[in-house]
Amino acid sequence: MLTPEEKEQFIRQIPILEEKGQEILKGSKVLVAGAGGLGTTIALHCAFAGFGTIRIADCDTIERSNLNRQTLYRPKDIGKIKALVAEDRIRGITPYLKTEAVNAVITEENAMQLTDGMDVIIDAMDNYDTRYILADAAEDCGIPFIHGAIDGFYGQVATIVPGCSACLRCIVPHPPPREKVPALSATTGVIGSIQVTEAIKCILGKGTLLTDRILMWDGLQGETALIHVSPLKDCPHCGSQGRG
Repeated sequence: MLTPEEKEQFIRQIPILEEKGQEILKGSKVLVAGAGGLGTTIALHCAFAGFGTIRIADCDTIERSNLNRQTLYRPKDIGKIKALVAEDRIRGITPYLKTEAVNAVITEENAMQLTDGMDVIIDAMDNYDTRYILADAAEDCGIPFIHGAIDGFYGQVATIVPGCSACLRCIVPHPPPREKVPALSATTGVIGSIQVTEAIKCILGKGTLLTDRILMWDGLQGETALIHVSPLKDCPHCGSQGRG
């Protein structure tokens, strides 16, 4: 149930989500994997939307070069742990919000623990090695995984529902080399916001998810495109070989 104060806080979105939908979000748990440009946008908008529990996982500390796009940090935070600062900044946005900060590298050893109890996982990571690890854990646990990535003016979003859609390895079978990519706050804002929209839709069962599709954003030309994808029969994780 929503309190009178909560109803007042969400009065502008209850007509969209309905009071029942807002109550469902209040009881939902989201893992934000990464607390950089995408992750700070995602964590903030998950809090604004009314998710009940937000777990933020990241292993980095704040650098000055982060401040052009990582919206929860300020110059005074340089050198501090990202997950802890991000958690502190979103705490209290809603009266009931529970926040958790995990200052750790995401590995095969801790991925299952990080996903435990979560209703949805939002990918804000900066490399595909780690993305694959967490996406595999999400697939094995039956937890929806909202993929997002950016490169300068460009970005992409795809939603993965285990057992119902192509997995991340099907969508991106040949990842780009691991390196630092150019990043604009405008692009991380757009892509992160779309990812949160997908998470809300996924939790509430509303609209059409970006499953078996990649939404490609071209901010330079002001264009979007949808690329359709299918599960790979020989996918090492979700395909016939992976499923045994």
